[in-house]
Amino acid sequence: CSSDLSNAVMDLVMFDQAIEHVCRITRVIELPRGNALLVGVGGSGKQSLAKLAAYIVGYESFQITVTSSYGLTDFKENLMTLYQKSGIKGIGIAFILTDGQIVKEQFLVLLNDFLASGYIADLMPKDEKDNCCNAVRGEVKHAGIPDSPDNLWDFFIEKVRKNLHLVLCFSPVGDAFRIRARQFRSEERRVGKE
Repeated sequence: CSSDLSNAVMDLVMFDQAIEHVCRITRVIELPRGNALLVGVGGSGKQSLAKLAAYIVGYESFQITVTSSYGLTDFKENLMTLYQKSGIKGIGIAFILTDGQIVKEQFLVLLNDFLASGYIADLMPKDEKDNCCNAVRGEVKHAGIPDSPDNLWDFFIEKVRKNLHLVLCFSPVGDAFRIRARQFRSEERRVGKE
């Protein structure tokens, strides 16, 4: 499994609708807890526009590379890395995920938990969780919040939710999109029209 944290060169033709979509995506992911669901047929430019929007707001782009052996454990490791970077280091990250990269439906359960509360059960072993809590201890004290394990963890999760932005790029073709939208309600966040 590998990830793409670099900004690859993209030859884009920017027509008016693409510019409008980039503006919308930028506005959504720039907000704390801002996550986006981009729906369009394959090859319509969802990923490219999401990467461009992430670059505009100064975020890192992250995508998984699915291999034949990529599974739930690998996905959790990727999520744990993203949690640590966004929650400890405070780095803004756009996690761009396509429906083709969801090789197991359990991925959506984890993403649903992230969108609903930020807390994903069994994502980190206890020692990693303690490291994350210790890493934000200074910020918690500076904010005047009592130093307790629950407060440290809550602060860390809020920091993750502020800095980690999920951009789902799904195709409406077939039944998968409709079924997933019904099963995973936290993915139905909408942004009002201008």
